[in-house]
Amino acid sequence: MTRAAERHEGHEGLDERAVLLVAGLADLAVSTVGSAVGSVVGSTLGVVQGLLRRSDAVELAADAERELAARGRLVLDRYTAVPPAHLETLARHALARQAAADGV
Repeated sequence: MTRAAERHEGHEGLDERAVLLVAGLADLAVSTVGSAVGSVVGSTLGVVQGLLRRSDAVELAADAERELAARGRLVLDRYTAVPPAHLETLARHALARQAAADGV
């Protein structure tokens, strides 16, 4: 594989990762909207300040990124599912009706 192809492949992974993270953040934001926004923002800032003081902040950030990506994958899978083909569904119903009529 050429370097250009490797770079292109790497960018696709980064693009997909970015989409997953954004979808995860959006889902997290929507799920926390039910709470009072002011208290969420205040407590979030306190949590972020506490996390920045920790020695394992890098590991925590990596865990948070993995969690957001997993959440994003679930959101995208939930909303991008392809519905069954309409004509195929009609054909299956017609075959089932024909089989029922032939069996009578």
